[in-house]
Amino acid sequence: MADRIPARALAARTVSPTSSPATGTPDPIRLHAQAHNALNTALHHLRQPQLDVGHARRKVAQALAALRGLDVALSLEG
Repeated sequence: MADRIPARALAARTVSPTSSPATGTPDPIRLHAQAHNALNTALHHLRQPQLDVGHARRKVAQALAALRGLDVALSLEG
C-alpha cells in the first residue's frame, strides 16, 4: 500500500496557517501564539525526568521561526 498524505496535510500546504486566507498577510496574533506554545512545549520536554533535548531544540527552532515571522508581519503593518 502506498503512503498517502492526509487531507489535512494537503490543506495545510496550500494555505499558510499563519496567514489570512483572504489576503495572504501574516497574522501577528497567530504567530505570537505559535511561538508561545512552542516555547512552552520546549520547557515541558526539558522538565521531564528523562531529559529530551532533541525535541526541545526543535520546538525552540519553531518558536524562533514564528518570532521571525512576527517581526516580518509587524514590519509590514507599520
